[in-house]
Amino acid sequence: MGRFALLLLLAFASFQALCFAADDDTAFYDSFDEPFDGRWIVSDKDDYKGVWKHSKSEGHDDYGLLVSEKARKYAIVNELNEPVSLKDGSTVLQFETRFQNGLECGGAYLKYLRPQEAGWKAKLFDNESPYSIMFGPDKCGATNKVHFILKHKNPKSGEYVEHHLKYPPSVPSDKLTHVYTAILKPDNEVRILIDGEEKKKANFLSADDFEPPLIPAKTIPDPDDKKPEDWDERAKIPDPNAVKPDDWDEDAPMEIEDEEAVKPEGWLDDEPEEIDDPEATKPEDWDDEEDGEWEAPKIDNPKCETAPGCGEWKRPMKMNPAYKGKWSAPLIDNPNYKGIWKPQEIPNPDYFKLDKPDFEPIAAIGIEIWTMQDGILFDNILIAKNDKVAESYRETTWKPKFEVEKEKQKAEDESTDSDGLSGVQKKVFDVLYKVADIPFLSEYKLQILDLIEKAEKQPNITIGVIVSILVIILTVLFRLLFGGKKQPKVEKNPEVAETSNNQSTSGEKAEEEEEEEEEEEKEGTAAPPRRRRRDT
Repeated sequence: MGRFALLLLLAFASFQALCFAADDDTAFYDSFDEPFDGRWIVSDKDDYKGVWKHSKSEGHDDYGLLVSEKARKYAIVNELNEPVSLKDGSTVLQFETRFQNGLECGGAYLKYLRPQEAGWKAKLFDNESPYSIMFGPDKCGATNKVHFILKHKNPKSGEYVEHHLKYPPSVPSDKLTHVYTAILKPDNEVRILIDGEEKKKANFLSADDFEPPLIPAKTIPDPDDKKPEDWDERAKIPDPNAVKPDDWDEDAPMEIEDEEAVKPEGWLDDEPEEIDDPEATKPEDWDDEEDGEWEAPKIDNPKCETAPGCGEWKRPMKMNPAYKGKWSAPLIDNPNYKGIWKPQEIPNPDYFKLDKPDFEPIAAIGIEIWTMQDGILFDNILIAKNDKVAESYRETTWKPKFEVEKEKQKAEDESTDSDGLSGVQKKVFDVLYKVADIPFLSEYKLQILDLIEKAEKQPNITIGVIVSILVIILTVLFRLLFGGKKQPKVEKNPEVAETSNNQSTSGEKAEEEEEEEEEEEKEGTAAPPRRRRRDT
């Protein structure tokens, strides 16, 4: 009995030690169990009219911070009791977000702000407020990524530069609660997790991982260097000794009449291809003075349906065997070719060496977004100094909700009718989104994501989209294996629109969509045009 009591005491002490460790390693946490008034400050700037609400997550008793209106700008900030240093040990940034009504165009990222000495005030928080890190999902048009942006000060120029994580993961395309985690390690490593699963690992000092690189290039092109006037960049030139052949006829047409063609038997020369519709009648409200002389609409001549053709018969055209086109001299190697000119390299005045990023401390957490969707819910915002603490919160606060939502989604998928997306199709799209994140396909990620989104809206073209993506993959593999230089061509299903290459931010996209909706409303209220005469 005494041994059992001792073990119980040790277990309790261990649990208590873990709790105190968790408290020590938790720099900031907000569960939003209580209303946010007093902790979070809503911006007074005129642009930010969106209303924040303390609301339950759909289907749960758990509360969060809700984006309640469509097509609005939102800004809210929470000032930390003490700034959090990013230079000491590991730092974990984590939060949950749920797109309860889906996400077509909008952001759901957090900004981790520098101290107010950098020049900002809570009541005037806006998109210009200086931050250290911006992290979270953003989706609009061609943009579909989980941002990780570090604002870093160049010690030479004193300028703060945004360094964007290259090839970031995509945003989950559902209405479930997802948890986003960024782990900053003391060895310059950053790991991005979605739902506890690592999606991206990068090094802050690697030029392959951030754009632009944190460490500038040692040399830059000399801006004052000019190309010499006699510099010849033409690899090939027309042969000056070439002479046009005597039998080369530049005036010969590309096509000529086929003299061997014979008019098909039964051709109706005297019948027009179209005739006035015998059943058409002049409308009672037709005004000859205002609308012009009324003419019956044309229909296809029924006599031509069974005949080989109607109207005047003409011989068809065929390619002219004598056609050669405009003569031009053949190309030869240019004896004066010097290659493509480039300015000489000079030392970069802004170059500096760096062993570790010079992180600015986090003094506040802000949410500043412009979204076309409502129903975006933020919850369980955490800053910790130990990734085990973040893992514990994921297990206790996020995972139970996610499992419930996933089971509900599964049941809905099984009951989806034939017109909607089946469960199999959703799994296919989940796989395709993972394919889009493959590094060697990064050049075509936006193109692939656009195709996937088109297929989600039009399930009947799913097969065509899969074929198109396979063509991209095979072409890229062919280039990697055989060194080809041609860009892959996407085999598009006739019903799949071309991919937009526009990479504007979600805010710019939201503004464009809002303007388009206004134009459509204006057009929709315009008076319908009067009947017009048939063009002659």
